[in-house]
Amino acid sequence: MATIEFDEEGYLLDLSQWDEALAEEIAAKEALELTAAHWEILRVLRAFYEQFEVSPAMRPLVKAVSKELGPDKGKSIYLMKLFPGSPPKLAAKIAGLPKPANCL
Repeated sequence: MATIEFDEEGYLLDLSQWDEALAEEIAAKEALELTAAHWEILRVLRAFYEQFEVSPAMRPLVKAVSKELGPDKGKSIYLMKLFPGSPPKLAAKIAGLPKPANCL
């Protein structure tokens, strides 16, 4: 089995190694248990990345979630509850995507 490597901040280096089991491991390291609600966001995030080849910052993430899952879920407060701290950074990390460029 190939070694899975991460950068110094915990982002996956080889995006092709990502799978749902790895997402669960990364989430556990971040003290998160993934629910169906988390998976909805992670799938939107991965679809966004496939389309634009970039991890979205907060505003584009909110917009993408709103478009895919409806206005109730397309709110930063909803995303903050699921992914505390910085939803774009934490969700991207769990989704096996690069850190959003304009997130500190």
